[in-house]
Amino acid sequence: MAHPRARSSSRMSASRGTWWWAGVGALLGAIAATLVFAPAVWVQRAAFAATNGQLVLRESRGTVWHGSAQVGLTGGPGSSDAARLPGRVQWDLRPGLGTMHLSLQADCCTTQPQQLTFTPGLRGWRLQVLAGQSTWPAALLAGLGTPWNTAQFEGAFLLHTPGLTLVSAVDRIRVEGAMVLEMPALSSRLSTLRPLGSYKLSLQGGDQPQLDLSTVQGSLQLKGTGRWTASHLRFTGEARADADHEAELSNLLNIMGRRDGARSVITLG
Repeated sequence: MAHPRARSSSRMSASRGTWWWAGVGALLGAIAATLVFAPAVWVQRAAFAATNGQLVLRESRGTVWHGSAQVGLTGGPGSSDAARLPGRVQWDLRPGLGTMHLSLQADCCTTQPQQLTFTPGLRGWRLQVLAGQSTWPAALLAGLGTPWNTAQFEGAFLLHTPGLTLVSAVDRIRVEGAMVLEMPALSSRLSTLRPLGSYKLSLQGGDQPQLDLSTVQGSLQLKGTGRWTASHLRFTGEARADADHEAELSNLLNIMGRRDGARSVITLG
């Protein structure tokens, strides 16, 4: 027959074990609830931190998994420049087997949701942008500050993504696939000449991803090329007015780059 003190000690141990498991269950439940109902403002804060304040989400609603916000661009900390997309941007985030599936829909700019998949890894990540197209206001660039806030471009940017993948490994980003940005009937508040012209910016992936800017037609001639070295873009190009419109485009050429006679030299990176 067990001693009364031994039976009491056994009951106390069982009771402590029961409360311990109950505590663990409550903690796991709280974590699960936090993840399921995580507020959309977490996305707002993450976007601000990841872009050094240049991508700003406001009036966030919903959760991390399904929400919406007003989206804009700024020049970063200390900048007074800002531009916002009309309407709202909705997102739907679904976890998969080692992959996150993201669907983005912008009231102003997408007719069909843009689909993306993100795969994290121990030493890098992979972001795949599935085929899609969208239309964005050129005026949004003014939010990034100089020189965009001075040029005050107007018109629409037509973005085509037949398939684009970004792969991060160690300290570099590899680009696979292609992307095309068309700029038909682009104008600027700095010039009475409307439109300036139509342009195309193409990104082609590979061992050394290349960016090509070309003029489809127009009085303002733009051309240039860029390459990614590790994770840095280096772009060189030029802007030039045709002989009949040099006076009308002079102010714009002055702010687009370094003037060299009749042309303006553009360098980035």
